[in-house]
Amino acid sequence: MKPLIIAMTGATGAIYGIRLLQVLREKSVETHLVISNWAEKTIALETDYSPAEVRKLASKCYAADDLSAPISSGSFPTAGMVIIPCSMKTLAAVVHGMSINLIIRAADVMLKEKRKLILVPRESPLNLIHLKNLVSAAEAGAIILPPMAAFYFKPKSISDLVEHLVGKVLDLLGTEHNLFPRWGE
Repeated sequence: MKPLIIAMTGATGAIYGIRLLQVLREKSVETHLVISNWAEKTIALETDYSPAEVRKLASKCYAADDLSAPISSGSFPTAGMVIIPCSMKTLAAVVHGMSINLIIRAADVMLKEKRKLILVPRESPLNLIHLKNLVSAAEAGAIILPPMAAFYFKPKSISDLVEHLVGKVLDLLGTEHNLFPRWGE
C-alpha cells in the first residue's frame, strides 16, 4: 500500500484518529500525520495520550503550518488521506479551497489528483451550513464517513464503537481487518 496521510483536527473524537494510527502501525502501513493545534488540545483533554505519544504512532509527522512538506504536492504518491476527526472549520476550508494549513492543502491535493479523501466529521447537531459543506465535499469527490454508532453487532463498550468506525475507514481504504463482526457473523 502507498503511504497514507492522516490528519487530526480539533473536533471531539481524537480517539478515532489515535486508534486508526495504532491499527495502521500494526499493519505496517506508512503513515504521514498532521495534528492541528486544536487537535493537540483535544487529545490531551479527551484521552490518556499526549500529542507526542500520538506522533510516535506515525511513520512521519509534519507541523500543521509546514506547507513545504512533501504531502502538500500532488507529486507525492499516496493511497489517500483521512481527516479523523474532521472539524466543521476544516470541512469549510477544504470545501472552499482555503489552503491555509497543511491539512487543508493536503486535502486539496487529494481532490485535485482524484485520490481518496475520507472525512470523519464530528459535530452534532448539524446546521444548514454544515450540511451544505458536506454535500459540497461529497460532490468534489470526498467520502463522508460520520462516526455513527452501529448496534447490529451488540457493542459492549465505547471501544467496540471506536473499533467499528476505524474498521469502516479501513474498509474504504481496501484494508483487511477483523475489528468488528460483519453483518450475519
